[in-house]
This record gives sequence, C-alpha cells and structure tokens, in this order.
Amino acid sequence: MHRFRLFRGKLEGPWWINNGVGAAAIGVVLIAASLLVGPSWGCHIPAIYNFGDSNSDTGSVSAAFHRLPPPYGETFFGKPSGRYSDGRLIIDFIAEKLGLPFLSAYLDSIEPNFRHGANFGASGSTIQPTDAKLFGAGFSPLSLNIQLLQFEQFKGRTKESFNQAKSSWIKNNLPRPEEFSKALYTLDSGQNDLHFGQTTEEQKLYQEGARTFWIHNTGPIGCLPFFAVWNRPNHFESDQNGCIKSYNQLAQEFNKQLKDKVFQLRIQLHHAVLIYVDIYTAKYTLISEAEKQGFVSPLGYCCGHLGVAECWQISIVNGTEVFAASCSDPSKHISWDGVHYTEAANRWVIPLTKSCHSADIPS
Repeated sequence: MHRFRLFRGKLEGPWWINNGVGAAAIGVVLIAASLLVGPSWGCHIPAIYNFGDSNSDTGSVSAAFHRLPPPYGETFFGKPSGRYSDGRLIIDFIAEKLGLPFLSAYLDSIEPNFRHGANFGASGSTIQPTDAKLFGAGFSPLSLNIQLLQFEQFKGRTKESFNQAKSSWIKNNLPRPEEFSKALYTLDSGQNDLHFGQTTEEQKLYQEGARTFWIHNTGPIGCLPFFAVWNRPNHFESDQNGCIKSYNQLAQEFNKQLKDKVFQLRIQLHHAVLIYVDIYTAKYTLISEAEKQGFVSPLGYCCGHLGVAECWQISIVNGTEVFAASCSDPSKHISWDGVHYTEAANRWVIPLTKSCHSADIPS
C-alpha cells in the first residue's frame, strides 16, 4: 500500500543536504492566520484550509480511491473516518482548539460541510508533482500542486455560488467569501519526498492572502517502527531508544536548514509572520519517556503483525488466514500502524510543541 511506501528508500543518499535543497519540503506545517490566535488570545478564526499528506488527510484518498476499513478510526469515531489513525489527527485537535468542527475532505461527496473550511490533504501525496514513476511507486496523484489548484477552484466557485445563492443550504454549507483572508491555512506536507527540491508553495499561499505561518519541523523519522523494526538496514547504529541514529541525524540536519529557510522567507515576505515549531523535540521526548508517560515500548505499534501483515490486511500463514487487527488498547501505543501516530500520541505531542518567532531564528 502506498502509505507504507511513502518513506521507502527516501532516507538513503543525503545528497540533498550537501546541495542545500529540500529545506522547505519536509514535514512542515505552515499555518496562515496563525495557530497562536486561538480563543485565549481573543481572536476569531472562521475557517481552516489544510494541504498535506496522510498526517492530515481526513478522507480525501478514502473517498477518491478506496475506503479505509476497520480498525481505522475505532478509538474516537467508532468506524473508519478516512484518517490513517485510530482516531483524531493533529489537524483535528487544532480545529477543536479553535472551536471549529472537523474538516470535511474536499473530495468527499457524502454530507460535506465547508462552512468552516475544507481539507485538501491526501495520503501518499508529495510536494513534487506526481509523474508516472512516482505514481507507479505508489504515491498519490493528488500532489501539492493539484491540491492548490483544487483550492483555487473551490475559492472561485464558492464566491460565485455564494453571491448567486437562492437557498439557505448554500450559505450554511459554504464559507463566507470575506473569510478566506481571515482563515487558517495549514500545510502538512513533504515527509514523502525528503530528497526533492525546495517548494514555493508558501509563496503561493502568501499571494492568496496568507500572512502568518506556523511551521513544524520534521519528526524523528528514525524512530518510526516501519524503519526501526520492519525495514531496518543492516549495520545501522541505534540510539538509546532503538531508533536509527543516522535517520534522525538526517532529520535534524533538515530541521537546521528549515530554520534557515524560515529566516530567508521572513526577509522575502515582508508582511508575513513566521513561527517555527519544534515538533521533533516534542515527539522524541515522548519516545524517550514512553513508559513514564503511560505508553508501552516506544517502538511498539498497535495495528499489524511484524513480517506477516500490515494493518487491516489479511495474509496466509501456513495455510491459515491471519487478519492484522488492532491491539486491545491503542491509547497505550505511540505508533498506530508503524508509520502514523495514534490519537493518544497526537494529543500528547501538541501541548509540548515549542515555537519561536522567525526573528529569533539564527541564519
């Protein structure tokens, strides 16, 4: 499945570091209109528009290609919700914090409500436009440039429909045209194409009216069970938590370059405020303190069977069907399926993220 191919082979050959590329293309969350302006700051965010991959997909790929089966979504929604987790994602907790409903996927035609935003994120998507080679490798055709085109059309058609609306349904299910400039724009994309070049998507969002960005660095990818347990390369050194040290060093080097990129963008985008959020430290702290925080082994995972079947799949072992069901208590695990975090981990990480204004970031 493409969601497990996202990372395969992406961590070898750190030429992108040597050439200084990719700094804006990995595991970032750009939030226009700023997550810092929640209710406690006395400001109002009327809507959220999200772009990204499986870390924030709330149903795009599930609606467009194949519906996720149980046990996805079992913890919070009680059924598959289109999310690659047992429950809520970070984008869901952001919506809750701002007093907004969960985002409907733009591609979901069953009872969507876009009054307070839309989610264009798609599992398996990349920043680099998808070509035949990427698609054949299991990546989604809904790359970031396609998501931005979808947003542009959504925005234009929303304004047309709203201005011509003759029924209350349209006005109750579509965003107010004047609120696009006041909305929160999140971009959670790039982890799938570590070694590709820089992106200009933040400039495009800026041109669309985005002025404040909250930027997440990338997490400790060497601690994902998919790497550290399932596909561990031979002779790779581990840290004290069992994570692949070189993979995490790669992520740390990227994060250093991301800080530089944020500093450069602050100079280029004169009317923007950029805030850098250290999600790497938050996630690695959770992994380091897993048992102390009530979780089981930091490299454990809830859904799937190592070397037998991925989450929700059926495999034949010695002539017997084996269904890769979930564990009895997902809240005790950091990883849901070896790649994605559980709801419990997503909830735990959010309060621990630290940010700094771009003016405080050294060049």
